[in-house]
Amino acid sequence: MKRRNFLTTSLIGLLGTSALNLRASEKKGNKRSLRFVHLTDMHIQPGAIQERGIQNLLDEIHSMNDKPDFVINTGDNIMDSLKRSKENTEDQWESWRNSFRSKLNYELYNCIGNHDIWGWSLKDKQLEKDPLYGKNWAVKELGIPNRYYSIDKKGWHFIFLDSSFFDEEKHSYTAKLDKEQFNWLEKDLKNTSAKTPVCVVSHIPIISTSVFFDGDNEKSGNWKVPGAWMHIDARKIKDLFSDYPNIKLAISGHVHLADKTNYLGIDYLCNGAACGAWWLGKYQEFPPMYAVIDFFEDGSFHSELVHYNWKHKNNNINTIASND
Repeated sequence: MKRRNFLTTSLIGLLGTSALNLRASEKKGNKRSLRFVHLTDMHIQPGAIQERGIQNLLDEIHSMNDKPDFVINTGDNIMDSLKRSKENTEDQWESWRNSFRSKLNYELYNCIGNHDIWGWSLKDKQLEKDPLYGKNWAVKELGIPNRYYSIDKKGWHFIFLDSSFFDEEKHSYTAKLDKEQFNWLEKDLKNTSAKTPVCVVSHIPIISTSVFFDGDNEKSGNWKVPGAWMHIDARKIKDLFSDYPNIKLAISGHVHLADKTNYLGIDYLCNGAACGAWWLGKYQEFPPMYAVIDFFEDGSFHSELVHYNWKHKNNNINTIASND
């Protein structure tokens, strides 16, 4: 760990997040544009354990001294609907509405996770005729204008992608942008001012280091990362991104592990999972967590992971990414 990050991590317990962020911005003479909380992989379903965990998560976010402007949620809202019946999926979304959405006190921006997609793995032709089939149900519940979209907030441009591409042979998904979405992405970036900093939001990481450790990926003697764990079209996407130096970072979840990967000047942040190991504690070295991200007027950012205890109100904040 770099000495600066070590000192930052050590001081947080004494000064608190607000003091550190204020000190960083004052030192640079750089004004903060906005702050948001990044949640991902809540995997909500009916049950006392999940409901208690979500309530503890919301209690912490709502009690922040330095309040966020909004919340970004990068998918896998419910436990799973790829293989679940319509009745079971409705129960999960009802739990999501009652335990999370109706209680969140902030503006919320969502993208779709693979487990939010209904019925892809059921191999039922009749089911495919249902208007809620596939991603339609998630679009409806999440209240998003489309499965991919973009917004502007306080001088920053946010692009929300749909990472899950239907694999007809496996009746599952791979991480890839379909042609329609990629063409839209090209146009969206082209139509965004070169002076406007951009944040790309996706469920599945475009580029990530931690995916190498999400399984025995080296057992064959060569590293093999499944295309469902990281964007299989990452080369094509990074080639596009290389034409736009105003893209500052990309945030994601999916693998329940956390890392920062800098490639060609863009920071790719995979920010763990709110549920950790599906509400059973740590997944490998990573407990339940969320991120707090500050954006500044000059296009820099500061990101911190908050390790919260879903059973008790006790948290530890670790700085893993910053370009300030």
